[in-house]
Amino acid sequence: MSLTLSCAFATSLESHEHARIAESLGYGRAWFYDSPPLYPDVWVQLCRAADRTERIGLGTGVIVPHLRHPMANAAAIATLVDAAGAERVTVGIGSGFTGCVSMGRRPLKWSYVADYIRALRALLRGEEIEWDGGVARMLHWPGYAPARPIEVPFVIAAAGPKGIAVAQELGQGVFGAFQPITGFDWSVALIMGTVLEEGEDPGSARALDAAGHGGAVLYHYMLEHRMLDQLEGGAEWQRAYENVPERVRHLAMHDGHLVGINERDRPYVTGDLLARNGMAMDRGAWRERIAQLEAGGATEIAYQPAGSDIPRELEAFAALVQG
Repeated sequence: MSLTLSCAFATSLESHEHARIAESLGYGRAWFYDSPPLYPDVWVQLCRAADRTERIGLGTGVIVPHLRHPMANAAAIATLVDAAGAERVTVGIGSGFTGCVSMGRRPLKWSYVADYIRALRALLRGEEIEWDGGVARMLHWPGYAPARPIEVPFVIAAAGPKGIAVAQELGQGVFGAFQPITGFDWSVALIMGTVLEEGEDPGSARALDAAGHGGAVLYHYMLEHRMLDQLEGGAEWQRAYENVPERVRHLAMHDGHLVGINERDRPYVTGDLLARNGMAMDRGAWRERIAQLEAGGATEIAYQPAGSDIPRELEAFAALVQG
């Protein structure tokens, strides 16, 4: 298989240890999600992972511009580069799905994201930028950040034509959810789910624990992209949130987002849902799925494990890919 095998984490207080395990299993890169309402600080955990590992690449999957001034992210990138080495660092950046909607905001306009990327990359080159009415430049003396220019690749999380255009102009690669994006030499496809044991039911307690986060986020994703009518049970799932005031409904929907199944989602996240959508499959079906991703243009798969035994999920997925 020519695909790069990577992993992605809903950043937790143990993700640095999970990255160490992933490195020992042969994963090439670990992506850490960045959503402050849900997870600990992404840069802190990436630096902790850098201290625990030697080879595995480390990337943000993905930062969202409205969360931080470009200088804050530039300083954070510089810190991670010092901890891990520039050759191991990748900056993933996007317009915001979880990182925006979980705080009641709409995803950002791609024109704004493009301006942010230009500013961030200019700072890393050691140049001045104008942002929010002020002029800024990385002023760090030796011992306070690596010397500029700091050169790291940028991967853009995109789906529609505007995001893809930004990726083509400003990125070294593209990051897609569930399906690869074609036309790029570096195309990361994010997938999630669990490898079933021989004869295991997709609705087993273990499978739901390990893959239920994928079923729940499928409802969230389809709602956000106005495709919920295409998902069986979508209307019934949406009604489960109708008694939550609209002003705070996003808070209820994002309870446990990409981590597990919250109580409102639980009746709708079933073994049938996971099996139909390729999130609870045996080894053979997973191999077919991976081959489809590669044929569709993916050059890297980022597998997100979840549940109470993430090391087991990492080991099982690595074994089927490498076996």
